[in-house]
Amino acid sequence: MPLLEVNDVHTYYGNIHALKGISLTVEQGEIVTLIGGNGAGKSTTLKTISGLLQPRQGSVYFDGEDLRNYKPHELVSKGLALVPEGRGIFSSLTVSENLDMGAYYRKDQRGIAQDMDHFFTLFPRLKERRQQVAGTLSGGEQQMLATARALMSRPRLLLMDEPSMGLAPILVESIFDKISEINQQGTTILLVEQNANVALAIAHRGYVLQTGEIVLADDAESLRHNQMVRQAYLGEI
Repeated sequence: MPLLEVNDVHTYYGNIHALKGISLTVEQGEIVTLIGGNGAGKSTTLKTISGLLQPRQGSVYFDGEDLRNYKPHELVSKGLALVPEGRGIFSSLTVSENLDMGAYYRKDQRGIAQDMDHFFTLFPRLKERRQQVAGTLSGGEQQMLATARALMSRPRLLLMDEPSMGLAPILVESIFDKISEINQQGTTILLVEQNANVALAIAHRGYVLQTGEIVLADDAESLRHNQMVRQAYLGEI
């Protein structure tokens, strides 16, 4: 049984039909990526899975359980966490306070302290800035913080929405190295990313979205060599 199963999901913004029958799966331990152009429905898919949007039709199952009756904050305790597009950090709080907020529903103080130390090891820049106000961090540091904050909830599935947005190329490489490392440490990841090159380089499988529909699904290596993907998303002619 897949860890995540999305079946024939239709999601609307008012009268705008944003997702037109999306179906996908994510298996335990995978990195699965959704690629596509602006307006393809990638972020809408993550918002639907995480409960921020309710589908008019279709179902979302996490570990065999229908998620439609849960509110977004309740899904965190189920083991699902979102790193939103634009990072969404608490800009007036310190780095440490942001990480504490990521663990807001947990009661194991020793485990919280151990996880915070672990993420300070994974992201040394955050350790250096642990008492710094988060809004004064660089874009790359804010992305690290948003990721670490989500991981503080100990998710089984991490949803990541455009982690490379607005970052310099050298920082993009660093962030995606960390995403691979997080996956290797046991966290399953569903990754939305407009930079198809870097996404397919670390993913196991991928789906290509166009105007709210999945038009292609395959393992990542096959997608990297697919002529349509190469021309439309990898910048080749």
